[in-house]
Amino acid sequence: MFGPDKQSGQPKLDCGGRFGNMASVGEFNSFSASIPATKVELSVSSITFLLQFGRTEVIDNTLNPDFVRKFIMDYFFEERENLRFDLYDVDSKSPNLSKHDFLGQVFCTLGEIVGSQGSRLEKAIAGIPGKKCGTIIVTAEELNCCRDSVLMQFCANKLDKKDFFGKSDPFLVFHRSNEDGSFTICHKTEVVKNTLNPVWQAFKISVRALCNGDYDRTIKIEVYDWDRDGSHDFIGEFTTSYRELSRGQSQFNVYEVINPKKKGKKKKYINSGTNGNPQNPYCNGIDGVMEAYYRSLKSVQLYGPTNFAPVINHVARYASSVKDGSQYFILLIITDGVISDMAQTKESIVNASKLPMSIIIVGVGPAEFDAMEELDGDVVRVSSRGKYAERDIVQFVPFRDYIDRSGNHILSMARLAKDVLAEIPDQFLSYMRVRGIKPSPAPPPYTPPLHVLQTQI
Repeated sequence: MFGPDKQSGQPKLDCGGRFGNMASVGEFNSFSASIPATKVELSVSSITFLLQFGRTEVIDNTLNPDFVRKFIMDYFFEERENLRFDLYDVDSKSPNLSKHDFLGQVFCTLGEIVGSQGSRLEKAIAGIPGKKCGTIIVTAEELNCCRDSVLMQFCANKLDKKDFFGKSDPFLVFHRSNEDGSFTICHKTEVVKNTLNPVWQAFKISVRALCNGDYDRTIKIEVYDWDRDGSHDFIGEFTTSYRELSRGQSQFNVYEVINPKKKGKKKKYINSGTNGNPQNPYCNGIDGVMEAYYRSLKSVQLYGPTNFAPVINHVARYASSVKDGSQYFILLIITDGVISDMAQTKESIVNASKLPMSIIIVGVGPAEFDAMEELDGDVVRVSSRGKYAERDIVQFVPFRDYIDRSGNHILSMARLAKDVLAEIPDQFLSYMRVRGIKPSPAPPPYTPPLHVLQTQI
């Protein structure tokens, strides 16, 4: 059913659709904003192939595409909104559809899609007379008013090896769940070549696309090994939710990648790899901190903007679980950038001031750090939305003030360490006093066993 690519010899797919009175996309004028309307999102996939309301992305070498790109439309209950979906086999990079092979089309209305069971319409593609041309599946979902976006990054460890002459070329596919138990694709990552321990690039996605604002909605993430011919090998999958993902990197966000077929066949099967950091987030002493730091240098990617609030909130979640004074948390932030989420950071500090934690900020480099002084509440207590911090928990130190031009680095580093830790004792004691937490009774003095005393005598 597909014509070969005239350049590569491989079939490709491009699709699209038109609506209203069958005018072209450029001629379309939206209805007046004064008419009540509901915004719906159209997701397109097909059983055998597929769609231009704009255009979907092109998916190479497949008869069963599932398109990531969505189309947002205004749905007017009282109006008849006609849609046409045209299917093309893309043979070149030309944007002119007449240069590509036309494979078929489907006519329907937006109301048909919205009114179908589960708002999921399945319709045969009309194309070549006398031949079955496949089926189009279009799903509609009413959009909520959530405008938030989230920046996420994933890594994996010890994935299954799928390539005979190499390792694997893994990528991730994200799906959000639907009420009928089906899933709608919402994102694909890039492919990381020849590795079983990939670190994918950070990406920004709207919360609406990920879960339509429902933080507890199931999100399924599949892991595939990319193949040039489009027959990508399934490695495994796991499920989570936006609420879980929003916790950030922690022991809560480590998932086993499971291949159900392997699990059913092999009794000793455990998993096909993990996502996230499989190591325990706690470190044992300074040596443990240094080891974790050097290990993270191999995978952590530095980027802007400089947002403090997510880091502070992450530590605050740990601190909020300890209320008996048995633990006190100290967050050290080393930054070379000017803070870019000042309002959110102030709010985080105000909330954290009630918890057993302190924050040390070390500014490195020539950047302008005046805003950091505002967070260090030595003179004026930090406030947010008219609410002041319960106590001062921030100490800011600019590293450049401690560079000894004479070359005496030992002395300069000693001064830095002293000033970095200068306010911690008072901050610690202020928390304990406010909570009425008193030190545990001192243990009795050590008395050597009697036989030892006799020996010494």
